[in-house]
Order: sequence, then C-alpha cells, then structure tokens
Amino acid sequence: MADLHSTGHRRGVVAAPHVAAAEAGRAILAEGGNALEAMVAMAASIAAVYPHMNHIGGDGFWMVRDPKGRVRALMGAGFAGANARPELYRAHETIPARGPLAALTVPGAIGGWMLALELAKAQGGKLPLDVLLYTAIRQAREGYVVSRSQARLTAEKLSEVKDAPGFAETFLVDGKPPEAGNTMKQTALAATLDQLAHAGLEDFYRGDVGHEIAVDMERIGSPVTRADLERYQAKVAEPLSVKLNACALYNTPLPTQGLASLIILALFERLKIGEADGFDFVHGIVESTKRAFRVRDRVVTDPVRLPESMAPFLDAKFLDAEVRKIDRKKASPWPARPGDGDTIWMGAADSSGLVVSYIQSLYWEFGSGCVLPKTGVLMQNRGASFSLDPKALNALAPGRLPFHTLNPALAVLADGRVMGYGTMGGDGQPQSQAMLFSRHVLYRQPLAQVLDAPRWLLGRTWGSMVTNLRMESRFDGNLIERLIAAGHDVEVLTEPYSDLVGHAGAVMLYRDGMCEGAHDPRADGGAAGV
Repeated sequence: MADLHSTGHRRGVVAAPHVAAAEAGRAILAEGGNALEAMVAMAASIAAVYPHMNHIGGDGFWMVRDPKGRVRALMGAGFAGANARPELYRAHETIPARGPLAALTVPGAIGGWMLALELAKAQGGKLPLDVLLYTAIRQAREGYVVSRSQARLTAEKLSEVKDAPGFAETFLVDGKPPEAGNTMKQTALAATLDQLAHAGLEDFYRGDVGHEIAVDMERIGSPVTRADLERYQAKVAEPLSVKLNACALYNTPLPTQGLASLIILALFERLKIGEADGFDFVHGIVESTKRAFRVRDRVVTDPVRLPESMAPFLDAKFLDAEVRKIDRKKASPWPARPGDGDTIWMGAADSSGLVVSYIQSLYWEFGSGCVLPKTGVLMQNRGASFSLDPKALNALAPGRLPFHTLNPALAVLADGRVMGYGTMGGDGQPQSQAMLFSRHVLYRQPLAQVLDAPRWLLGRTWGSMVTNLRMESRFDGNLIERLIAAGHDVEVLTEPYSDLVGHAGAVMLYRDGMCEGAHDPRADGGAAGV
C-alpha cells in the first residue's frame, strides 16, 4: 500500500482508494500533466482495478477550484432512459436493485471526463488522451490484482448479482468469487478504453462505442436507448456554498445531497463545541445530520422539478433557527429516509492552483450487476433510487435525474489553504465529511490522524436495512454509554476499521504551492505526489 499520508510535494499530489489508481495519477503529474488530467487517468484506472466500487457505466461529480479561485461543479449525472416508464415496472412493487431493469439511467461519468478535459486544456493541459488512458488500458488488458474488498463483496453479494447478464463471465472464476490476490482481466473494457483513446470520449455516446452499448442494452432489456446516449451531455453548474468562520465550503447542487453536507457543518459550527471526539462532538454532528437529512429528504430531486434556489436553506436566518431545534443533551427521533451507496472518492491538486475533488459511482456494489459484453461496461443501478409512486418527490419518469448521494466537497480556508475532500458511503458521505473536516480544520488534527480516527454511521448504506447509530469498536465505552443514555440507538460494530463508515480522503494545496494528501486506511489505496 502507498503511504496514507503524503506531504511536501512541490508539483502536485493525488489520493485514491486503490494504490494502482493513485500511481496512475502520480505518473501523469510526473509527465507534466495537471490535476484534472491526473484525475481523468485515475478515474479510468479505478474502474479497471476497483470495479466493485465504480465503473465507466456509472456517474461522476467534480468540484474544481482553478488557479484564479473560481469554483465549478461538473455534473456527470445520467437521466432515466426513454423506456423507463412506470408501466415497465408494473410487475414490481419497487424498482429492482439488480439486473437489466435496474440499469435504467444513462452512464454520465464519461461525460464528466469530457468536461474535465476541456477545463484541463483551458488551464494549460497538453497530454493526449491515449497517454491519460494508457495505464487503465494496460491494467484492464493485462490484469489487475483483486483487492480484499472486491473478494469480500463479491462473495457477500453473489446471490444478488450472479444472474445479471455478463456478471459471471467478468467477475467470477469458474462460477465462484475470486480470492484476494487473484489476477483478473477486463479485456472488453480494455478494448473500449483503447477505442476511446483514439476516437475521443464522445465516441462513448455518439460513436461506435455508443452504438455497441445501445445494442447490448436493448438485447438485455434495459430501458436506455441509443437516442438517450446520443443526446446526453454532462453539465457545468454553480456549486452550493456556505460561509463558516474558518472557510468557504463548496459542494455539488441538486440532484445530489451536497446541500445536506453543507448544512451539517454550518449547524455544527453554530453549536460551538470546544473539543473533538467527546460526547458533545459526536452528539452535535449526529443531531446536525438529522436536521440536514430532514431538509434533504424534503427538497433534493431533479432540479427541473424544483427550480427554486437552495440558497435559503444555507442562509444564516434558516441555519440559526435550525440549530435552536437541537437538544444538546437528548437525541431527537430517528430514522429518516435511507440512502444506500457504493462509490469512490479521489482527489488531486497541483502547484498551479488547481484542486480537484471527485466522486465516481455505480450506486450499490457492482451496480446493476449487468456487464455489456461488447464493451465491458458495468452498468450502474442509480435509477433504483426512483420511486414508482407518481406522487413521490423522486418519481420515475423518462429523462428525469435520480437522487444522488454523491457529493464531493471543497473548502477554501481563511488561511489560504484549499482542501478537496470526500468519501463513499451513501448516507455516510455527509457524516464522514463532517468528521474529516471538523477534526482537521476546526480542531487542527493532522490529516493522517483524522482519517485513522474512529467514525460512525447514522442511517442506511450498502443495501442494509439498519437505521441506527453504528460506531466503530475503537470508541470509548463511556462515550457510548452516554450516547445511549441520551436516547441514541447505538450499535457497536465488531470491526475497529469498518467499510460501513466509508473510505475518506483529502488533498490540500498550501498558499506556497506545496501539496499534501491522505487516504483512508479502510481502503486499499493512499496518496502519492511529485
């Protein structure tokens, strides 16, 4: 494993949940590429070596701060296919989580890469696409080492995904889950990436690759059509933001839960808690999370359905009123609506002033489970978050964007530092962001210590039906007893380092151009720089 903590790099730094993807990004920085180019290389690599967590059949969201200080959100979210009508699901009470009917949204990640490379070029990026994709092509074609998490999750989720078209041929060995340390290949994916390297990324939607995707989607019975692919475009959006005493915080707008992540930290700051990791710290973030999730579940949907601004929910008057509703000694009722997730976060920064926070996801582990045979594309199941109730906030309809748990974060600190950070983990994403940010920025703990520190999860993730407050076993027993006495429904996890609380990471750009990065010991990666 690479060093979790990587400091003092003059040219740039990257952080990723798999060491091979981090090395792909570091190599691009060493070639003279910028942080955006490095991130595209890592985004391709991570699909090749960490396919249970993400793939090019998923979506992706970027937060980018350029050298002039402008912050942009690049929104690679795919919409529901033209045939994704409620009547298609007449035989189902809910949208299936696996199989062709779960693969109902256009993959948006590659569209996000396209926007990122346009911005990279505007910032002086000159590396050709074949160089950026070279490592991923080689990893997919020659083979990658199966990580412990891929081996474990394949075994755990086998009954759900084994019958999905193309899954067994791609991700099983003689019909069985691979063991950690095995070498596996994604030869069809390698061919697709090679085609994109020479024909351009647009080929994924409007060229030969897009044609092959559409043919396979129709053959397996997915609601996504060739016309859906042809009309897809990722979008540049203004990020949501909120001012704290220590910084300006930025996150992605609708249809993501970035709003919730900002509200949590804005409420927590208002609680004025003196130190990290005691009862007041844990209780304060948990109760802030509950307030934020109640707002999220009321308003977060396709922005076309909710055209009003989210700014009032980040206004000081609203936040001041919300924080007064938090009882500092007693837990409020729970649960709220769940959010599942399986995702990767990666970061990159360079000395020019570019800072990138990026999330790429299939939604659940292995997404829909469907692997398209001609292209090797593993399709997401993000559309399973739609509701078949026509009166629901996120009701299924062709062309509609689904609710997204994904929300990469970025902070411009008052002392001149710029921090990109994030995590995977469904409902856990805003919570782990709050723990990471507050421990590091508000309480000045080193990044490596912050990422190693015990975390918790309130709510559902990883397809679990559990909604209580689950805490890693390294928390002090007296703290847990105080939380239970305050009314929190606490479960102590058996693992000291649990995947349930996410794989978090961060990159930091200092005022003098030096870069620092760190990634989670719960994952299989780390940080690297030049």
